Amino acid sequence: MIIAHYAHRLPADYDVEIIRKRAKARGPLWDAVPELFFKGFLLRERGRFGAITSEYSSLYLWRKDEAFRDFLVSGRYKSVTDSFGRADIETRVALDAHRGPGREARFAYKQQQDIPLDAELTSVLADETAKNRAAAEQAGIVAAAVGVDAQTWRITRILLSEQEPRGVAGEEAYQILHLAKPLLDTLPL
Repeated sequence: MIIAHYAHRLPADYDVEIIRKRAKARGPLWDAVPELFFKGFLLRERGRFGAITSEYSSLYLWRKDEAFRDFLVSGRYKSVTDSFGRADIETRVALDAHRGPGREARFAYKQQQDIPLDAELTSVLADETAKNRAAAEQAGIVAAAVGVDAQTWRITRILLSEQEPRGVAGEEAYQILHLAKPLLDTLPL
């Protein structure tokens, strides 16, 4: 599995209603994409939920790396580059992903943490997997995923939730404008 996330910072005077309309129009095009657990059309809106700038982004959980490759080479990313330019795409090897008891994801949360140089990797990765499974069981969680960037040795935790942000330090909160979830129900509980 691959977690992929990219973001486009928007100018301060950008009308975010354009982003809402874009997500509403383009979101359903992703509702049946093969090998995709989910794609979130996300918005961080300046002045809401701790955001100091506005940002439009997409968050994916792909079942196979070939599906992510196909997304890049098939032209699906072209509509983004045509509108916003080419963003850096953060990719993580997913260590674990689970569904939760929640039904309607309204917010996405992202936390990142560097793995210390002297940490024992096997233990760290096992602990992160266990933490992810516990997070997925919490009330209001629709899905939880955790991944690792093996170049920078950074952990990325993702939660899709029904619940509004609580202002947890180090946590980026996004409004989910549309959640395409072709294979979400196939993730283990």
